[in-house]
Amino acid sequence: MRAAWPPYRDLVAGAPLWGMQMLVSAMLGLYLRNGLETSRLAELAALYFLGGLLAWPFALPTARFLAYGKPPEARFAAFFVTLIAATIAMTAFLFAMEYRIFYSRWHAPFGSGIWVFQFIFTSISAVYQFLVIGLRLFLPLGLVCLVVSSYYLAKRMR
Repeated sequence: MRAAWPPYRDLVAGAPLWGMQMLVSAMLGLYLRNGLETSRLAELAALYFLGGLLAWPFALPTARFLAYGKPPEARFAAFFVTLIAATIAMTAFLFAMEYRIFYSRWHAPFGSGIWVFQFIFTSISAVYQFLVIGLRLFLPLGLVCLVVSSYYLAKRMR
């Protein structure tokens, strides 16, 4: 486990780089779909940047643990799967929390049984909506970034 742990520099430097890649990917996807014409451009930029930034510290150690002592193809697969899963999960989570904040004004008081029910189903609805609408913004550039980053990380880890 200790040998698979990434260097601190990789955790710290990689997170903003991955966040920027996801930001650029989302902005390119938005540009290709509607020429960046949205009233929420800054919020979308922050969402995709933070999704990548906050996913990296979870994805990198997990991928290195799964890839430790494996051949290059398995290392590539480990980085590919963990980066995509962590990035989608973190971005969907952040979207769900923003969604929850918007709808919280109509929800029951915090901690009540109804509030728990509303929190769970509002979050599930938000994640579903993100998966249906938001994933498209990771394409086409996000896939290229994912493949290149996974290849680089797999080659770098021996």
